[in-house]
This record gives sequence, C-alpha cells and structure tokens, in this order.
Amino acid sequence: MRLPKIGFAVLIVLVATVVEMPPSLNLKANWGVPKVLAQTTAQRKAQADRLLEQGIQQYETSQFRAALQSLQQALAIYLEIKDRQGEGNALRILGLAYDSLGDYQKAIEYQQQSLAIARQISDRQAEGLSLGNLGLAYNSLGDYQKAIEYHQQSLAITREIGHRQAEGRSLGNLGNAYDSLGDYQKAIEYYQQSLAITREIGDRLWEGNALGNLGNAYRSLGDYQKAIEYQQQSLAITQEIGDRLGEGATLGSLGVAYFSLGDYQKAIDYQQQSLAIAREIGDRRGEGQSLVNLGSAYRSLGDYQKAIEYQQQSLAITREIGDRFGEGAALGSLSNAYNLLGDYQKAIEYQQRSLAIAREISDRLGEGQSLGNLGLAYHSLGDYQKAIEYHQQRLAIAREIGDPQSEGLALNNLGLALHKQGNLTAAEKTLFEGIEVWESLREKLGSNDTNKVSIFEEQARTYRILQEVLIAQNKTDKALEVAERGRARAFVELLARRLSANPAETLPANLLKPTLEQIKQIAKIQNATLVQYSIISDSFKIQGKQQSQESELYIWVIKPTGEVAFRQANLKPLWQDKDISLARLVSLSRQSIGVGTRTTVANAANVETRATLEIVLKPGADQTERLQQLHQIIIEPIADLLPTAPNARVIFIPQSSLFLVPFPALKDKSGKYLIEKHTILTAPSLQVLELTRQQRERIGKGVNNKQALILGNPIMPSVPPAPGEPPQQLRPLPGAEREANAIASLLNAQPLTGSLGTKAAIVQKMPSARIIHLATHGIFDDIRGLGSAIALAPSGNDNGLLTAEEILDLKLNAELVVLSACDTGRGRITGDGIIGLSRSFINAGVPSVMVSLWAVPDAPTAELMKAFYQNWQKNPDKAQALRQAMLTMMQQYPHPKDWAAFTLIGEVE
Repeated sequence: MRLPKIGFAVLIVLVATVVEMPPSLNLKANWGVPKVLAQTTAQRKAQADRLLEQGIQQYETSQFRAALQSLQQALAIYLEIKDRQGEGNALRILGLAYDSLGDYQKAIEYQQQSLAIARQISDRQAEGLSLGNLGLAYNSLGDYQKAIEYHQQSLAITREIGHRQAEGRSLGNLGNAYDSLGDYQKAIEYYQQSLAITREIGDRLWEGNALGNLGNAYRSLGDYQKAIEYQQQSLAITQEIGDRLGEGATLGSLGVAYFSLGDYQKAIDYQQQSLAIAREIGDRRGEGQSLVNLGSAYRSLGDYQKAIEYQQQSLAITREIGDRFGEGAALGSLSNAYNLLGDYQKAIEYQQRSLAIAREISDRLGEGQSLGNLGLAYHSLGDYQKAIEYHQQRLAIAREIGDPQSEGLALNNLGLALHKQGNLTAAEKTLFEGIEVWESLREKLGSNDTNKVSIFEEQARTYRILQEVLIAQNKTDKALEVAERGRARAFVELLARRLSANPAETLPANLLKPTLEQIKQIAKIQNATLVQYSIISDSFKIQGKQQSQESELYIWVIKPTGEVAFRQANLKPLWQDKDISLARLVSLSRQSIGVGTRTTVANAANVETRATLEIVLKPGADQTERLQQLHQIIIEPIADLLPTAPNARVIFIPQSSLFLVPFPALKDKSGKYLIEKHTILTAPSLQVLELTRQQRERIGKGVNNKQALILGNPIMPSVPPAPGEPPQQLRPLPGAEREANAIASLLNAQPLTGSLGTKAAIVQKMPSARIIHLATHGIFDDIRGLGSAIALAPSGNDNGLLTAEEILDLKLNAELVVLSACDTGRGRITGDGIIGLSRSFINAGVPSVMVSLWAVPDAPTAELMKAFYQNWQKNPDKAQALRQAMLTMMQQYPHPKDWAAFTLIGEVE
C-alpha cells in the first residue's frame, strides 16, 4: 500500500519581496522618454505582479493547471519588461507547480533557471530558495543524496544572510529528506532544530509544521503514542492561528497515526474532519488524500466496496487537478483493495497503471513500491517466478536510490517468494541480507530503546521467515541462533550498555549475533532447561481472501548439559477445525480460570482485587479443557525432554501471546498442574538471562542483612477511568497492608503504608534497597507499554503513579523486586518482548523481578507472598520458594486465579 504522505507542506513557496513601482512617475527625471511608454511599463509590471500573486493563490489551493497559466503569463511580461527579479520569482513558483503535478524534470528545469537568475543578480535569499526547491524536486524523484546536497547549500545561505525563518524551514526540509532515506533519528534531529528556531522567532505556522513532521517521523518509527502527542500539539497551533490548510493536514496525519494503531474508527473520524476542511477551503489535493486514506481505513475494516468507492473518488480528483503522484497513489490503493478481495487480475491491472505513472514522472520510490506490490499480487496467484522478478526489480531501485527501508522490505518479500518456489539456498542468503539491512537501520537509532522496539515490529517477520527456511533445510541449530537474534534486541543492547564500563563502545559481535555455543553456555551456567518458542505465521486463502494465520510453533529445548533438541507443533488444526488461533486459545484459557477482559477503573474499584483495568470473571466450565488444550500444544511436544526432578528449573522463553500463558496452571492429561511437576521461570530471551546473571554478580550474593523496602496499601491516587473523564480515587487494599506488615516482620523492616507510601519517598529509598516489595494497585498500558504504572500516594505536584518510563531512568541495586499488584507482568506485547514494568526494573539494574499476569485477588495474594518469603528464608532459590508457595496455596484456594498469576523473571539466587 502506498499512502501519499499526509502532513506538512515541505514546499517553500516564499518569493522575494516584489518591489512595487511608485504610483506616480518623476517626469523630469524621465525627460525624453515618451510618457505613454513609462506608464505602460509600470502598468505591465503591476499586471505581472497581480498574475504572479494569482498563480501563487491557485497553487496553494491545488489549482495547479490554472496556476501554470497565470504564472506563464506573468513570466512573459517580466521577460518583456526585463524584470529579472520578477522573472526569477515566476520561474521558481512554476517549478513548484510542475513538482505538484508530478513533472519533476520540468520542475528542476525551472528551478535551475530561477537559480541562475538569482546568482546573476546576486540575490542570496532567492538563491537559497531555489536551491531548497531543487532539493524538494530531487527528493520527489527519489534522489535523496542530491536532495540533501541542495538543502545543505540552501541552509548554508540562510545562515550566511542571517535569515532565521528560512533557516528553520531548510532544516525541516533536510529532516524530510532523511525521513525519506529511512534515517528517522537524523530526521528527528533536524526537525528538533527547526522547531527550536521557529519557537525562538515566533513563527507559529512553521512551529506547527515542525511538530507535525516530528509526529510523522515518530509514526514511521512505530512510536504512535509520541506521534499522536506531536500531532495534537501541531493541531492546537493550526487552530489557534486559523491555519485551515495546516489544520486539515494535521487531522489527516492523526488519522494515519490511529490507522497505524489499528483504531480504524478513530482514523475514519479524523480523515472525515480533514476531508471537510479540504472541501471548505477548496484544497483539492488534500481532498484527494483524505479520500484515499478513508478508503484504506475501510479496507482494513473489511469493507472493500466502500474502500473502492473512496479510492475511485480520490482517483477522479487527482486526474481532474493533474496530480500525477496522487493519481498513482490512488491506483495503487485500488490495487490493494482488489488484491484483498481476491481479484488478483484487477489488482495487477491497477498496479500496472500506477507503475506506468511512476515511470512517467520519474518517481523512483513509487516505481519501486509498485513493482513490489506487483510481486505480492503474483505471489498470491502462486506465480512465484514472476513475483521474484518484480521483487528483484524493486530491490535494484531501492539500492540505487539508497532507501534502506524499501531494500529491507524487498529482501523480505524476495526471500519469501524464493522459499515458496523451493529455492531454499537463495532464500536463506537473501533473508540474511535482509536482516543485515534491518540491523543497520536500528544501529542508526543509537541508544533510543523505545524507537528500536517500535521499528523492530515491522522487521521481525524477516527473522521468522528465515527460521522457516532453515528448518526446511533441517538446520535447526542455525534456526535457533536466528530465533534468539530476532528477539529482545533493544532490551539486550540496553542491558549490555548499562553493564558496560564504557557504554559508548561498540557492542561485541556475539551479543548482536548470538551463537549456538553461547546459547549452550547460558544453559550450563543457569543449570536449567531452557525452552524457547517461535510462532510462525503463513498466508492462506480463507473464504477466497488472503489472510495471515499462525501455522507452526517451533520449540527448542536446551538442557543444562548443552544438548539441544528441536520439536514443532502444527497450529493449523486450531483454526481449520476449531476456528481459533493460538492467541485466542491463550485468551480463552485465561478467561476459563477467571481473568481476561478489560474494563474501567470505576468497575474494577468495586471488585476486591488489586486491579485498575481488569475485572475478575467467574471460572468457566471448560477450565480444565482449555488448560489441557494449551498444555497439549506447547508442553506435550517437549514433555519427554523436561527434567523429571520437580526442583530442577525450567525457564520458558515465550513469544507474542505466549507471554500471557499461565504456565503454572497448565494441566496434563491426568489433570496435574505444570507447577506440581516443575520449578518454573520465564525470560524475554536467552541473552537477557545471561545479562541478569551479570547484574546479580554485580550486586553480590546473600539473603541476610538486607535493607528491605516494603510498601502496602498507600493512600491511593486518583486515575481517570477513561481519557477525558474526571479522575476517581482507587479503592483501598486492606489485604495489601496486612501483607506488607507480615513481610516487614519477616525481613525486619519498617513497612510504608497509608500516607507514608508516597511516590517521592519510595523513589528516594529504592536505590539503597536490596529487596523492594510493592503491594498496591497496578495499571498496565498495552498501547505504549511505558505508561504502565504502580499506584503510590501522591505528594507535592506528583500524581502518585510511578510509571515504567520513570523506572527506566533509575539506578537500582536491589536483587529482587516483587510487584504484588495486578497485571505488573503485562504491557505492550512486541517482537522485543513485553514493554512494561518488569522490563523497566530489569533495565534499571534488578536481576530478579516477580510480576503478575492478571488482576490478583487481595486476600489470597497476601497469603501467597507471606509463604514465598518464608520459603525463601529457608531456601535461597527464589523459583523454588515461589513454587512451594503456590503448592501450599493450592490446598486452600483451589482455583488457579488465586495462586497462579505470579511469575519470576530473571535470576533465582
């Protein structure tokens, strides 16, 4: 799908100030010149100036062909009266009009002529503008390096002449060029510089543009929450200054951000608002963009006919105004809709027309995207050879124009087509090349953990396809290396840098590309059986339409001896016979034991639970059936490989929905819970395990003489039940207070309860604590992850919520953090693991974190925690202490929802 870029005008439409002729002429000074000629020259200049202004207005309202006529007439007059400055201005705006029409070569010709005049008359400001516009034209052509060169020259002139406004806009255009290159971090740096200047000089119009461009860059990175925040700031400015064009564009960008989040209804709402403004102000190009984006949203909702209607309307408008770029985009979107309808011939027909336009206007990026989409259409038809040819052409263009994002996508799709064709050797080579491209892109993000996580989401499928290719060749060990290489990458890199004496140094190769020997060594050091899962998806035709569905579950078991075994489970029968996916089965198994659906804070406050965003359901009648069904899929294939001694540790490395599996509560055919047979832990990746071990060594060993920080039932903060609603105070948790008192007594510590449990006090004490136990409400954020929080007592100006984002920046020395609250093990599930509280505490320096996977009931949790600490005092193995506590609780509370929620992540000793 090729969506036109919605956002902020990057075209500089400023012209040098036109010097008006005085209203009356000094006839004595022009003695000997016929009076009628002097008047005619002045009148002709005034007429040319009016035509130039008219052309600019027509250009700004997307009347590009009308603008050409006005501007050509103005140019003719300027040439006639030899007004070089006017001639340069007209040429420059003509170049912009041709750029908007998609005639980039003509745009360049006019800008070059304008540049030559500016240099002849020594007009440095006009020279800078022409150079910037040349940069824009080359950016449209996909020649990003040349675009950057022109923008750099333009920037140098703006700084030389001290034109701060033009400097800010040049910086913004450089940001756009780097954004097109896929170097989003550099783009953000330029946008931030542009924003600083616009704020310094009070340029509210371009401040809004800079904020919007920042939003678009973060959207490209997949950080949709940050994208929305910037777009909302931009929207506020456009509304404040009455910039209706900018307001419409920002609403459209917000729609695209919500589209990326999968909130299609909200996307439609914003696009409808954008469409209304475009029609109100006569912005035909904006109208076309809103329509094509509405079509994309309805296509994602499965309403293909409505999608086609909107895209046909967009196509009509783009043709009417001569917007060849927009016409190509509309044709491409129509192709995608027909592809999803299973009408592949029509999809190919539309995509071929889109390709023809891209080639006609020399839009190399668009040409590559059309070729790639044609490859996907032929892939759907099963014509893998033709698909391969198209993907190879796209790859060549991506490399030619230096577009790493397109290069990575082309390698991914080419590798998949080669795999389907049966050319496994070529597929393997191609997919490894794709991974190298993705990893080089992530390197450009520096130490920005959030952005690395977000951008990895689109890249993870290459790692999964490569695993399929390797397994098909029986290269199971190599596939394990790829599986480990393709998970928790940002997490591993951040942890490694925090443990390094010199964080700026390049990370070692074996950390970035884990080897089989390294994996075996981790199992030996942990003295545990490691179980790593990989969920493989494939595309199938279901009811005449292509859909992606989970197809295989790959499982590796690495024993403490270093022996590695591979098993796999076929997931197709789940959705073919029972019409459910693995993710749905996990959800159903959670619901069957009494947990699983989200609600408001107000509803949760009426339940005796430590939840703020989860309610407790009644255990389902099919509890045993669901837990056994899940056990059959993820445990039975490897049951013979697991240790027979109950105290022997098994560490599960889940993926995706498997992070929410209640492993202790899974049941075998005889009805025995998994926790009865094994000592269980979890980890985001094998390498994270090794790094948490290093953290534990840094802290030192020993359970006695610890300074413990124990919190229970603080005065609760107030939280809005939903965005925009007034805050409501969370329900007190008397059981959490009893828990804190009991544990404090065991650990010889003073508990912080009620008004003592302030956020300020807890944050101050955390760095010196060896054990941190927080019994309170928990809030999880499954959109951004970093908004997940622990509820503490408010004080001063804080709201009492300690968020995962704040925890990331702490430096802790605790050997164990227990988050005795609801959903503390949940958050945003990503290819990099769960982004939430547990990850943040580990990043902050904690080697062992105990968290919950659902809304834990108050009274049973207090007893479970007391039993855990009593067991831990007898046995330094935290995992065994938790297991024994669960076994004890099972006698008193038979339902798994009361005892199976907690999991230990990281180190056991």
